[in-house]
Amino acid sequence: MKNTASIKSYQKVSRTAEIALHIVFIALSLACILPIVLIVAISFSNEKLLTLKGYKFWPDEFDFSAYRYLFTNSTTLLKAYGVTMTVTCVGTVLAVLLIALYAYPLYRKDFPFKRAFNIYLLLTMLFSGGLVPFYLLYINYLHLRDSLIALILPGLSSAFYIFITRTFFQQTVPDEMIESGKLDGASEWRIFFQLVLPISLPVLATIGLFTTLMYWNDWFNSLLFINDTDKYSLQYVMIQMIRQAEFFKNQLAGTGVALMVRETVPTESLRMAMVVVSIGPILFVYPFFQKYFTKGLTIGAVKG
Repeated sequence: MKNTASIKSYQKVSRTAEIALHIVFIALSLACILPIVLIVAISFSNEKLLTLKGYKFWPDEFDFSAYRYLFTNSTTLLKAYGVTMTVTCVGTVLAVLLIALYAYPLYRKDFPFKRAFNIYLLLTMLFSGGLVPFYLLYINYLHLRDSLIALILPGLSSAFYIFITRTFFQQTVPDEMIESGKLDGASEWRIFFQLVLPISLPVLATIGLFTTLMYWNDWFNSLLFINDTDKYSLQYVMIQMIRQAEFFKNQLAGTGVALMVRETVPTESLRMAMVVVSIGPILFVYPFFQKYFTKGLTIGAVKG
């Protein structure tokens, strides 16, 4: 009883320490929230006032010209949204499934080629073929120019995520459960889908979140493989818009038309409006992954 009382006394936190912890976490929360608030405020600010007075958390004058310019060609933007959402949804589901399928045999002690597959996986993390072979493979051999498959295929596997998933299986999935499934006559596929995956939701959700962010923010594959404007990703369309705005601004700098162009093409507020438009869906998706995120990341990252 004495030892129990002493343990409880050690677990108590003083009032001062509790207040200090609350202040620290409030400061960290503000450090994450305030940049987003500033971005939104700049996106609704007048370009001329931004140049004269700088950034403010509350605009001196609300101006929707950045959003008007952004949605001038709303059809192209909506098509880009559709492409990005399709690629993100399909790519994330396939990537999580393939990563789990690769990691599962590496976790099994009875898999005879486990060492060879681990070495092969490690080599892909250490060495890369480079950009030119990557481009030639997709264009000359797989013939995936102007295909959405070219936007999905490069992100379907990650050696780092496979190692995390394998470690999670080692830490979480007991060997006795696998043996019990075999004794009940379950096939390997049934064991994987009905026994292993249901208790692996934390790591699958964590990998799914990272993969979703990767697909959503991708623009480079559109630059490499897509010439059809109807198949551009959202991020690539937005990059083209900001480059076009900067081009007009630089070409007309020093001329009498420069001020008019600056007002009709608000480059700085346009950047922030693009950020607001592009991060919206991710902000809605993140809460669904949050309850699994911490557990999946910490358990999967610790070597057993």
